[in-house]
Amino acid sequence: MRILFIGDVVGSLGRDTVTTYLPKLKKKYRPQVTILNGENAAAGRGITGKIYKKFLQDGVDVVTLGNHTWDNKDIFEFIDDAKKMIRPANFPQGTPGQGMVFVKVNQLELAVINIQARVFMADIDDPFRKVEELIAEARKRTSLIFVDFHGETTSEKQAMGWFLDGKVSAVVGTHTHVQTNDARILPAGTAFLSDVGMTGPYDGILGMKRGPIIEKFVTALPKRFEVVEEGRSLLSACVIDIDDQTGQAKKIEPIQISEDRPFEE
Repeated sequence: MRILFIGDVVGSLGRDTVTTYLPKLKKKYRPQVTILNGENAAAGRGITGKIYKKFLQDGVDVVTLGNHTWDNKDIFEFIDDAKKMIRPANFPQGTPGQGMVFVKVNQLELAVINIQARVFMADIDDPFRKVEELIAEARKRTSLIFVDFHGETTSEKQAMGWFLDGKVSAVVGTHTHVQTNDARILPAGTAFLSDVGMTGPYDGILGMKRGPIIEKFVTALPKRFEVVEEGRSLLSACVIDIDDQTGQAKKIEPIQISEDRPFEE
């Protein structure tokens, strides 16, 4: 099985970039499952029902989220009906939505799990214990398991990768919006990447306008951050090949598309 995972989509520029390049990526790599992190898709904060449906129309199979899940209040109107969208599974019990979904590919199934870290983030339920519970549940149906680990620090993400080595097919980090250069297959067969990076404004700072962020660093005064809505764009993703029989990863390839790294057919 081949999986295409597109990193944190930021604002309208990120959404337009997905619409432009996803058909080209599918033609080139021919993934069986396409997963996308969409927690910043609505002006950099949260997601709406309209945006979620557009991702599905563009060819996305699963939309994952993160710490900005609740930033757009529209989500409460559709999250329980969004069968192809998952939010971090270790949000407190009773939280709307789901943390794991199964995607059927011919005679196979892929379990997709969304989990959130805790270092420098909200002190929610233990991600390590929660992901073990979900893996035990998933393995009753499939050995093909993909984990989007939404976290701030590379140390916690690496810890999760090693913790799950041999238990899942892939652990790929999201949230920091900068693609890391550590894609590898761990010894027991789990594909790992600390952060897949973002899809959206190429000339902002993590997708936001540069001016207010620089001014905040210079003055230490609070500033309102706004997403960049026009200009050059970046698409960050990765492609992972998984052995259908063992569930072990065979290859992970990071992808970046920008003016400096043009897409090659």
